Amino acid sequence: MRIALAGDVMLGRLVDESVIRNPVRSPVAIWGDVLPVMWAADYRLINLECVISARGRPWHPFTKAFHFRAHPRAIEFLQAAKIDCVTLANNHVLDYGTDALLDCLALLDRAGIARCGAGLNLNEASAPAWLHSPQGRLAVVAVTDNEPDWEAGPENPGVHVIAYDRRGLLEPHRSRLTDVLARAREQADFVIVSAHVGPNWGAPSAAMRALAQEVVSLGADFYWGHSNHTPQGIELFHGRVILYSAGDFIDDYAVDPEERNDLSFLFSVEVERSRATRIRLHPVRIEDFGVRLARGNEAELVSGRMRAKCAVFGTVVEFQNGVGTIMVG
Repeated sequence: MRIALAGDVMLGRLVDESVIRNPVRSPVAIWGDVLPVMWAADYRLINLECVISARGRPWHPFTKAFHFRAHPRAIEFLQAAKIDCVTLANNHVLDYGTDALLDCLALLDRAGIARCGAGLNLNEASAPAWLHSPQGRLAVVAVTDNEPDWEAGPENPGVHVIAYDRRGLLEPHRSRLTDVLARAREQADFVIVSAHVGPNWGAPSAAMRALAQEVVSLGADFYWGHSNHTPQGIELFHGRVILYSAGDFIDDYAVDPEERNDLSFLFSVEVERSRATRIRLHPVRIEDFGVRLARGNEAELVSGRMRAKCAVFGTVVEFQNGVGTIMVG
């Protein structure tokens, strides 16, 4: 089984105005030369950091700085990349209120794109997305620590919110996630937890490390972090994988000249006998409101930084012909 993982995909604002709503722009063009790498995988997963809808009004427009919404045509862009699953537990899926969220859920369902992390109630928001292929059955669970006011309840829509500290998950979030992962573990060949947690910048904190390690101990085979605008290191923990942040993949954000948040990776995870055995890191760059394979000095820059970030966790990344490899063992 091969799984392609990308970080945050934000299709709103200038991406929406310049690309999604532009009838001249092909849905394929936004993905550029990254598409063949994505298509080579059995599954393709992204964190959708916007709502797809033509409905709704900005949530708390005077206190929340950014609101991201994409026109329904954005579904065609996801289909062009053959996206199998989007995670919705983040701080932008309710930017335009409940009506827009429900519209987004319906659009994804009609398109046959699996989703997790948000729903009509807590049971739906916390439930795994299930993906099936001859190579195996994949379960994806999504959580976030952002916008706790958006937490789904027994009878109200929202997102799958968690809380944690330096000791790991807090109750009742620990018990709930324990049950969700136990059920996923019984039915899936491989379990991924998508975690939109932590600040926009900086290395993972002690609390974030405690969270990730506990999630893996509870049954996740792969912890897939995002929210941070730049890719962070990979830790191998008891034979399983913690990717602290995949970074930004598509957006219209201003580029910090030091952080270089326009540079990240497409992560290709190879799975054998229900274990990740190897991770390929393909350097990418955000350009013209789309994503492209990074080359030359920019590929060397993001690769060198990732090598150093992984070394903090004792993880070795070997780059050859521009592509990194981590052997999980």
